[in-house]
Amino acid sequence: MLTDKEKSELKLRLKKIAGQINGIDKMLDDGRYCVDVVQQILAARAALNKVSLIIMESHAKSCMVTAIKENRAEQSIEELMQLLKQFTK
Repeated sequence: MLTDKEKSELKLRLKKIAGQINGIDKMLDDGRYCVDVVQQILAARAALNKVSLIIMESHAKSCMVTAIKENRAEQSIEELMQLLKQFTK
């Protein structure tokens, strides 16, 4: 489970990402150079990936630990592996 502090930090990150997305939209409207637009898209994607990794780390340190203590380790590990497979696509 995410702590209140982690949630606040993630919300700030997501607001920045939203700003990046809005900036990309404006770049398209302004007819900016395609390579510049794609670079901004890649930066936004990297920022979203970072948010995902922070959430996955929190999950591993809290939810998975609980699952292991409750003899649900196999299920929890399988769930994480499925998530990682999707993440790396």
